[in-house]
Amino acid sequence: MLRTRYAGFRVRVSGAGSACLCIRRDGFGGSVGRRSFQKSKRILQKRLGFLPRSGKKVNPTAAGGFWSAPCRLPVFKNKSFPNVNDLSSSLITRRAALQRSAALGLTAAFTPLFSPASLRAANAAGRKLRVAVMGLGRGMSHVSALLAQNDVEVAWLAEVDPNRLAKGLKAVADKQAAPCQGVQDFRKFLEDKTLDAVFIAAPNFWHTPAALLAMQAGKHVYVEKPGSQNPHEAEMIVAASRKYKRLVQMGNQRRTWMREAIEALHGGAIGEVRFARAFYYASRKAIGQGAIPAPEDLDLNLWQGPVADERDIRSFVHYDWHWLWHWGNGELGNNGVHTLDILRWGLRVGYPERVTYNGGRYWHSDRQETPDTGTAVFDFGKVGMEWVQSSAMARAAEKPFAECMFYGDQGTFSISGPAWTVSDPKGVKVSEGKGAGGGDIAHIGNFVNAIRGEGALNSPIEEGQVSSMLCHLGNIAYRTNTVVRCDPKTGKLIENPAGERLWKRAYRPGWEPKV
Repeated sequence: MLRTRYAGFRVRVSGAGSACLCIRRDGFGGSVGRRSFQKSKRILQKRLGFLPRSGKKVNPTAAGGFWSAPCRLPVFKNKSFPNVNDLSSSLITRRAALQRSAALGLTAAFTPLFSPASLRAANAAGRKLRVAVMGLGRGMSHVSALLAQNDVEVAWLAEVDPNRLAKGLKAVADKQAAPCQGVQDFRKFLEDKTLDAVFIAAPNFWHTPAALLAMQAGKHVYVEKPGSQNPHEAEMIVAASRKYKRLVQMGNQRRTWMREAIEALHGGAIGEVRFARAFYYASRKAIGQGAIPAPEDLDLNLWQGPVADERDIRSFVHYDWHWLWHWGNGELGNNGVHTLDILRWGLRVGYPERVTYNGGRYWHSDRQETPDTGTAVFDFGKVGMEWVQSSAMARAAEKPFAECMFYGDQGTFSISGPAWTVSDPKGVKVSEGKGAGGGDIAHIGNFVNAIRGEGALNSPIEEGQVSSMLCHLGNIAYRTNTVVRCDPKTGKLIENPAGERLWKRAYRPGWEPKV
């Protein structure tokens, strides 16, 4: 029997070759009506390949909260199977592939797609997953979300700060019966062949180097945004995911809990969409003041890892490294990436044609290098978008109407969290809605389900890194004081020698990431 989830429905297929398709609405109970069944059945027939029995009329009947219909599983003329490279984006689940192959007596033919080092991590359906978390600042949210998942064991924690490590181990021990091991060097848990996935919440400069090592060890990867510290790393992490056939999800959670809003926008709520805006306002203080102090026994050598030495960084650990170009990506790569991703998604665009980022440091006399105030503008030819930043002044008197705003021929579409509002061209509210939301638990749950073959990733790394590239291109525009022009097909710079010098970085000897 095949059980899976797809498009908000729970799907069950029993039998082989001659089967019964059963569907009910996903969530806390409740059945699906006749019309919803017929609609979802058509979608599943098209996307998953389930076909009504030839020559027989499909006649759904209610049974135990399900609507069911006879169907047969398709036969592949060429006996081919979904490529494991497409696991993150394919609408055909791995279980579906195995079910199909079983109907043909060809299950074994699927197995050689996986290397011995990665077989266990890929063959995760129906058992408890064992995971590790690297970095226990932001990573503590990962730990909490993982402890809320079904059949997931937090087997390892890695953190260079002994105090944070002890706190993390206690949090796991309080809620999980299985023991969890703690280490300072994350490379130790990569040796664990029973480990399925690694969650990376270390600083940005660790994202790609750590992800590559994890994939090379056969692990799936969940990596915090931006997933790369520079454009070259964005290219490498995508290439590694394809080469090592690993699922890699980026931690831009709005891809999960703003889905219903974007579906409404794409459904024509405001007609043709022409422009979009997003905002980030905060009240950040001067940096380097030790607001989050690092302990004396912190292993700074391991904290810095792949980054070449430049200056004493201790007073900028654990958070203020964000605002120094050698280590961080400024506010654009810290918070801007979240909403830029939603704007790009809503506009249905990829790489831009032109980018500008104007602003500066206006609020504090400190050692910050990245702008605290500015506006990044992205031109895609027929549509455009902008991100407005005021990191050190919350501008309470002019608080934005929403996180993300889209402007179309028939009005304005505003999104805040999982909720949205549609206004006509005169600003009068026409309608509103709210999605399921779910925060970290939902986004990490999507990653866990994808490993089990129960759905596609909401933010596969290929898609996430296009949005991260917007941040990298914006920062290049700011740092070079140029209008950045790039190839909209590849994101590569056009005639910008100063920008090319910022495309990649130097690494410590022995730490150079390689695909």
